Amino acid sequence: MQGAQVELTFGENCLGMEARHVLVVLKHEGRWLVTRHSVRGIEFPGGKAEDGETISEAAIRETIEETGVTITELVKFAEYVVMSNVTFCKAVFTGKVSSIDENPQLYETEGALWMTDDELASCEELSFHMKDAGMAKIRKWVDAYVS
Repeated sequence: MQGAQVELTFGENCLGMEARHVLVVLKHEGRWLVTRHSVRGIEFPGGKAEDGETISEAAIRETIEETGVTITELVKFAEYVVMSNVTFCKAVFTGKVSSIDENPQLYETEGALWMTDDELASCEELSFHMKDAGMAKIRKWVDAYVS
């Protein structure tokens, strides 16, 4: 939420709130997987877990729905709480690309975009939460994991 306070932690359920939202931060062949949301702009794929769905299942589903990319070897490495009118916790995942559907059925987005570090840093269409200081820390963690 724009202007909301965010608390980021690297670890499992360190913030005392169950994560029901997900964010997938993935780097593949030197490029970040992002998508263009119709309202917010360029951002990492993510969303909310559906009833009866684990957060890992939600991360996989949301990534497919928003980008057409199927991911495996999921690693949950961080959580953050967004403190707003409705406070919520988001689990942050990375993983490996299993397959890429070049013609996916998309929901809410324009599909997969693959951006280099420089392209991401200079992008003027980033959604507001991609500009958060925590996102730089999250990308740094993923860079170290991929290396």
